[in-house]
Amino acid sequence: MQESFSRWPFGLDVIKKSLKADRGKFFPIFLQRNAEGYGITWKYSILGTSSLFTVDPENIKAILATQFDDFDLGPLRRGAFWPMLGNGIFTQDGHGWKVSRDMMRPQFTREQISDIEVEEKHVQNLMKAIDARLQNGWTEEIDLQVLFFRLTMDSATEVLLGQSADSQLFDLPGRHNSAEIDRIDFATAFDNALSWVSTRGRFADKYWLATSKDFTNSCNECNEYVDHFVQLALTRSSLGESQDENDLSSTKKKYIFLDALAKETQDPIELRSQCLHLLLAGRDTTASLLGWLFLSLAQNPNYYQKLRNIVIENFGTYENPSEITFSGLKNCQYLQYCMNEALRLYPPVPFNGRHANKDTTLPCSGGKDGKSKIFIPKGSYTEYSVFVMHRRKDIWGEDADDFRPERWEGKKVGWEFLPFNGGPRVCIGQQFALTEAGYLIVRLLQRFDMIKNMEMDPVVKHNLKLTDASANGVKVKLHSSTT
Repeated sequence: MQESFSRWPFGLDVIKKSLKADRGKFFPIFLQRNAEGYGITWKYSILGTSSLFTVDPENIKAILATQFDDFDLGPLRRGAFWPMLGNGIFTQDGHGWKVSRDMMRPQFTREQISDIEVEEKHVQNLMKAIDARLQNGWTEEIDLQVLFFRLTMDSATEVLLGQSADSQLFDLPGRHNSAEIDRIDFATAFDNALSWVSTRGRFADKYWLATSKDFTNSCNECNEYVDHFVQLALTRSSLGESQDENDLSSTKKKYIFLDALAKETQDPIELRSQCLHLLLAGRDTTASLLGWLFLSLAQNPNYYQKLRNIVIENFGTYENPSEITFSGLKNCQYLQYCMNEALRLYPPVPFNGRHANKDTTLPCSGGKDGKSKIFIPKGSYTEYSVFVMHRRKDIWGEDADDFRPERWEGKKVGWEFLPFNGGPRVCIGQQFALTEAGYLIVRLLQRFDMIKNMEMDPVVKHNLKLTDASANGVKVKLHSSTT
C-alpha cells in the first residue's frame, strides 16, 4: 500500500490540488487518476488528520457492513453539515441515528413509494415547461438537468411538506406572485447552502474556515421556509386533523411525510431537520440519476431508440398509455439496465467516508502483496469512492468508462456496485428514487421520439456538491412524437 506524501506542510498541496479539481469540475476524475497512480488503497494526511482512501469492494464492505460498529460518521461530517441540516440521518451516529432511521423507515413503504398520481402532476408541469420551447416538432436547445432538479424539488416538497414548491412553473408567463417568489428564494438558498456544505467538507477538521454571511443567510432562509410547514403540521396534529381532511376537493387521502412524522415527535427543530435531510436525499439523488442518464442517451442515441421502443412496447404511447405501475417499472428489464448503467458511471454520491471510533483493521490491500490487513487507528478517517470502484477495468472490463446497458444482462453484482451505499446505512429512499426516475423516463420517451446532443464540450465535467451532477448541464433538443 502506498502513501501520498505531501510536499507542503500539513498537506496543503493536497488541499490545493483538491480545490483545483473542484473548481475545474473534474473532482471525481481527480480521484480516479489518484487511484491509477497510488493503487486501490493508499494513505494521506490533511491538516493533521490522517486518512486512508480505498476503492476495494472488500474494504468498503467491512466499513459499511461487516465492521459497521467500528466506524461512524464522525465529528467532521456533523460540523460541516450542521448549520444547514441540523440533526438527522446524515449527521447522526449511534442511538440517535437508529431512532431517526426507525422513525423514517415506515414512511418508505411500497404503498407510499408507488403513488404515481402525485408524480404525473409534476410530469405534466415539466411537459408545460418543454412545450414553451417547442416549435415545428423540435424543441429549441433546452437544459434537461434544470428541469429535472425542478421536478424533483417540486415532488419532494409536496410529499414532504404538503405543498409543492412549483419551481417548474416559474419561467412560464404570469407565474410570479409573492408566494411563488418565496419558493424561488427557498430553492436558490437550498442550492447555495449545499455548495457551501460541500466546500466545508474539503477542509477536514478546519471546515469552519469555509463559512460566510452568504452561507448563514442561505441556511436561515431554508430553515424559515420549512419551519412554516412544520408549524402547520403541528397545528393539524394538535387538532387531530390532516391537510387532506381540510381539502374538500380531495378524493384520495393525500400522504404528507411531515404529518406522519408529527405523530412521532412534536419537536419542531427535529421535524425541520429531518425534512431537510430527506429533501436533500429525495431531490438530488433522483435528479442526478435522471441528468446523467439522459446525457448518456443523448451521447448514444441508438440506446435512446432501443429504450424508447421497449417503453412503447411495455407502456404504450404518450397519448394512449397503458397503466404504469411500480411493479411494471421494476420488471422492465432494459429500463433497469439503463438506470443501473447511469448509476454505475455516475453514482449520485461518488465520494464518501467514515471515522474509526476504535482501533480496527480493514481486510485487504495491506503488506507488500496487497493481501494483508491494514491497521486503522482510532480517530482516523477512511474514505472511499464508488465512482472510482465502478470504473475499475479489472472489475467491469476494458470498456468500464463506456455507457453500455447490455453489460447488465444476466449480471449479478455485490459490493462492487454501490450507487445507494450499503449495510445498515443503505439509502432507505432507494426504491422511491428509482420509481420516480423510471416513471419520468417512461413518460419522456413516450412523448419524444428523438434526442439530439447539443453539448459542444467533449469533456464531461462534474458539479460535485453533496451529490454529483453535470457541470455543463444536459443540453439537448427533443423531437415530439406523432404517436
